[in-house]
Amino acid sequence: MVDSQYYLPNDIGISPLDCAEAFRQLSPKEKLYAHYLSRAAWYGGLVVLLQTSPESASIYVLLQKLFRRQPPAQLEGVATAAGLSPEEYQAFLVYAAGLYANMGNYKSFGDTKFIPNLPKDKLKSLVWQSQAFQESPTEMEALWNSCVQLMYSLEDKQKQLGLGDKGITTYFSGNCCLEDAELAQKFLDSKNLSAYNTRLFKEEGAEGKRCYQVRLASAEKKDSSADGEGETRCGKYEFEDAVFHVRRGDYAPLMKKVSDNLDKAKTYAANESQQRMLEEYVRSFTYGSVDAHKEGSRHWIKDKGPIVESYIGFIESYRDPFGSRGEFEGFVAVVNKSMSARFAKLVSSAEVLLPQLPWPPAFEKDNFLRPDFTSLDVLTFAGSGIPAGINIPNYDDIRQTEGFKNVSLGNVLAVAYSTQKEKLTFLEENDKDMYIKWKSPSFEVQVGLHELLGHGSGKLFVQDEKGNFNFERDSVRNPETGELISSWYKGSETWDSKFSTIASSYEECRAECVGLYLCLNKEVLSIFGHEGTDAEDVIYVNWLTMVRAGLLGLEFYTPESKSWRQAHMQARFVILRVLLEAGEGLVTLQERTGSDGRPDALITLDRSKVHTVGKSAIQRFLCKLQVHKSTADVDGGRALYEGYSAVSSTGSHDFLRLRETVLLRKEARKMFVQANTQVKGEGVELVDYEGSAAGLISSFTERFPEDAEEVEAQLLELNKRDAPCWC
Repeated sequence: MVDSQYYLPNDIGISPLDCAEAFRQLSPKEKLYAHYLSRAAWYGGLVVLLQTSPESASIYVLLQKLFRRQPPAQLEGVATAAGLSPEEYQAFLVYAAGLYANMGNYKSFGDTKFIPNLPKDKLKSLVWQSQAFQESPTEMEALWNSCVQLMYSLEDKQKQLGLGDKGITTYFSGNCCLEDAELAQKFLDSKNLSAYNTRLFKEEGAEGKRCYQVRLASAEKKDSSADGEGETRCGKYEFEDAVFHVRRGDYAPLMKKVSDNLDKAKTYAANESQQRMLEEYVRSFTYGSVDAHKEGSRHWIKDKGPIVESYIGFIESYRDPFGSRGEFEGFVAVVNKSMSARFAKLVSSAEVLLPQLPWPPAFEKDNFLRPDFTSLDVLTFAGSGIPAGINIPNYDDIRQTEGFKNVSLGNVLAVAYSTQKEKLTFLEENDKDMYIKWKSPSFEVQVGLHELLGHGSGKLFVQDEKGNFNFERDSVRNPETGELISSWYKGSETWDSKFSTIASSYEECRAECVGLYLCLNKEVLSIFGHEGTDAEDVIYVNWLTMVRAGLLGLEFYTPESKSWRQAHMQARFVILRVLLEAGEGLVTLQERTGSDGRPDALITLDRSKVHTVGKSAIQRFLCKLQVHKSTADVDGGRALYEGYSAVSSTGSHDFLRLRETVLLRKEARKMFVQANTQVKGEGVELVDYEGSAAGLISSFTERFPEDAEEVEAQLLELNKRDAPCWC
C-alpha cells in the first residue's frame, strides 16, 4: 500500500472558477487585452513544468497527446477494454488533472510528490491501446519510457522538493548543495544581479576551480549585447575560488511566446502606463533582465484601478529550496467593484491603523504609499497554484520607497474555503457550526489585513552603496534590548538574499500575525460590515481558523529531513506554538480517540481570552519578528523562528504523533478548472468547462489550439537538453 499522502483521492474537490459575469461586462477592447495577456500567462506557465522536476514536462506531453486524440469520455471505453476498473480510470483522470493544476507532479501546496493511484501495468495497457499510441507507437513508447520510472518512484529523495539529499529541485543541477547556493548568492549580490529569473548549474572546472553557469530566462539566446537591451550582464566572472558564467536562453522558446503575446496585448492597452509596463516586460523576457521587470512593475504600480488587472513574471520564491529564485506565474483578472470598495476603505484607514502595530515608529516606513487594493475575479492564473490574495511586487527596493498593490481573489475565496461539516476535523460540534457560518467573512478580513498591513508594513534599515543610511543611527534603538541599532542591510542585500531559506515563511508569519492583531480592532471589522456580536464571532472564527490551521500544518512537515515544505503552513504552526505557550487556557490541544476508534485530536480556543492573553502574546511575538527583520538580524531571527518551527515528541505536546493523526484525517486541497478565451471574428469568447477531473483535463487540451504540438516539441527539447544535469 502506498501512503495516501502520495496520491490524490478520487473524490478530491474540483471546482470551476466562475468569471463569466465579470468577463461579459468587459468592452471588446478590454476582452482582447485580457485574451492576449492570458495567452502570455498560459505559455509562461509551462515554464513551471521545467522548474518543478525532471519528469514533469514529459508526463505533461504524454497526457496532452493522449487526451487530445481521445477526450476523457472517449478514452473511458479504451480503459475498460485495457482492464481498468472504473475506480482505476477515475484515479488516472484525477492524477492527470492534478498534474495540470499543479503544473508538475509535486503538490504546489506542500511540495510533496503525487503518483498515479493505479498499477503501472494497468496505466501502460491504457496508453498502449490508446488512439495516440496506435497512430504514433514509436513516439508514445519513447515518451512513456522517458518518464514512467520517475512518475512512479517514491525513493526517499523523490518524495518532496528540496536541495541536495533533501529532495528534488530543478532550480539547481543535481550536483549542487547548500554551500553552492550560498556562494552563488554572494556572487549575484556582488554583481547586483537578482536571482529571481535564474537557475544554477555546476559544471566541471579547470585547474581545481569550481565552475558554475547562472542561466537567465530569456527569449534571446546570444550572450552578447543586443539592440534595445542596454548593458549586458552576461559573461565570465571570477569570484572567490570559483568561475561563474552568466548566460542567457533558459526556456527561450516559451519566453518568446510570452513576449509575442504581451506585444499583441499592448495594442489594446487602456493607457500609457499599461503600454510602458508591457514594453518593459517584453524587454525583461527577451533579454533576461530583472531590472526591466522592475521598471515594468513601477509602471504597473502607477496603473491605478484598471478594469483588467494582471501581473506576470518570476514572482514567488517559495519553491526554490534556497528561497531566492522565482517560480513563473501570470494572472489576468477583472475588478469586482462592490468588494473593492471595502478594500479601498481599508486603504484609507491604513495611516490610522499602522501606528497601532506593536513596534516603534522608527521601525515603520517613513511614508505609507497608498496602494491599489482590489477584489478581483480571476480569468486566468497560470503557474503551480492559485492563492487567495497577493501583495506585489516582491522587490524590496520598490516596496519600501515606491509602493505596491494588493489583490484579493474573490472567486477563488468563494470556492476554495467552503467545506462540509462532516469533513471538518479537530473542532467541537458548536465550533463547527460557527466555523461554517463565519469562515468566509473572517478569511476575507484576514486576507485584507495580511496583504495590505502585513506585507505592506515595516521598514528595512539600509545603508546604500554610497554609505547613506535610511534611519538615524545615533537615536534609533532596538525595543527588545534598548541598545542602538547595530546591524542593517548593506548595498544590494535584500530580505530574500539575507534570510534565504526562512525568508518566505517568516514573512508569511509576520503578515498572519498582523491580521490576527488588527482584526481585534472594531473599526476594521466595521469596514467589512461586521458590528456587535457578529464582529466578535468574526474575530473568534479568525483566531480559531488560525490555531486549527497550525495543527493542520503538520501535514507539511517532513520528520526525516526535519524540514517544512510549505511556507504558510509552517507560519501557522509557529503561531499555534506561540499561542499555546501563552498559557492561561487560551488554546488547548488534546489527543483523543475518534468515534471511528482511530486517533483523533481536539483544539479549542477560549474566546474570552482572545482580547487579553491572545493579543498580548501576538503583540510580543510580532514586535520580535519585525525587529529582527528591520535590522537584518539573521542569527536572531533564525533562532526565534526555527525554535518555534521545531516539531518534536517532547514537551507539552507530542507533535510528531499529532502529525500522524493529521495525516490520517487530512482533506485534499481543492483544484480549480479555468476557462479559456478564443478570438472569434473581431470578438473574444469565453469557453467554460465543468468542475470535474474531465473538465480540468479538457481545459488544458484545448488551451493551445494553434500550436500545441510545436509547444510540446519545444518542452521536450528543453527537457532533453538539461536531462544530464539532474543525475
